[in-house]
Amino acid sequence: MSWTDAPAVTAGPIEKVLYEVKKTIVGQDILLERLIVALLARGHILVEGVPGLAKTLAVKSLAEAIGGDFHRVQFTPDLVPADIVGTRIYHQPTGEFQVQLGPVFTNLLLADEINRAPAKVQSALLETMQERQVTIGRETHKLPDPFLVMATQNPIESEGVYPLPEAQVDRFMMKVVVGYPTPTEEFVVVERALAPAAVIQKIIDPATLVTLQLQADRVYVDPSLIDFAVQLAHATRDPARVGLTDLARYVTFGASPRSSISLVLAARALAYIRGREYVVPEDLSDLALDVLRHRLVLSYEALSDEVTADLIISKILANLTIPEPRGR
Repeated sequence: MSWTDAPAVTAGPIEKVLYEVKKTIVGQDILLERLIVALLARGHILVEGVPGLAKTLAVKSLAEAIGGDFHRVQFTPDLVPADIVGTRIYHQPTGEFQVQLGPVFTNLLLADEINRAPAKVQSALLETMQERQVTIGRETHKLPDPFLVMATQNPIESEGVYPLPEAQVDRFMMKVVVGYPTPTEEFVVVERALAPAAVIQKIIDPATLVTLQLQADRVYVDPSLIDFAVQLAHATRDPARVGLTDLARYVTFGASPRSSISLVLAARALAYIRGREYVVPEDLSDLALDVLRHRLVLSYEALSDEVTADLIISKILANLTIPEPRGR
């Protein structure tokens, strides 16, 4: 069986959701697609971009289209973990403590400028991302399903920020870099700003999204593609494996094993979005930068030579052999 012979699947509801979101979002196709991938693959996204690129609007519009709850938390240096996960409050009439749940109890959570809060707050959020539950006092509370965290960070400021530790940022399935719109796209943005805001219709509900997640789970991944993802992760740790000895001095730590898992899970969701029940190599290569870029720890020599993680990953991809299908 060739990669292109895979049977088609129906991802109609997802296409309708994307169409609905694009009533308010101009361009940003990559960001919107990655958000859907994360929802289907049960992952989380870190978005890096300058202010004013509709990152908040994209998540809010997506929440409206899937009929889910949406909360936004503006991270600041004075934030404490209880502001995120919740706390126990003394109720004087009854003389008892009552649990007040925090904003993480939602379907889509926007953690705006996450690097402005200290490490204690960051870790409180990242723990909920991994465990999908919160313990307040002696009680454990499950988070809603589905649950997606989209965290943003501003790349143009360095004062008053607390960079995410490498071990914590590794918990994000993808890091998406959002750029400026083209002149044509920006013209449409300004033109739409002069008219009343579009109303986003509810296309599906959270229960339907869970069903779509289960359908995406059934997308077949050939063992050769799993091996491709593993070889890609290993090559970031030792570029000499693919004949790129000159890149070794630029990489202090390569991608963790979590990257291989995330890449395969995300590729499976992307294949489903594209109407296939069979992952092809392009699904992996299209997502490689987003899945891997935040997991590489570069050396000071890389910074001085202006060598980026994207450049290293792109060179590794170019030197890896594209796998051939082995059949089902």
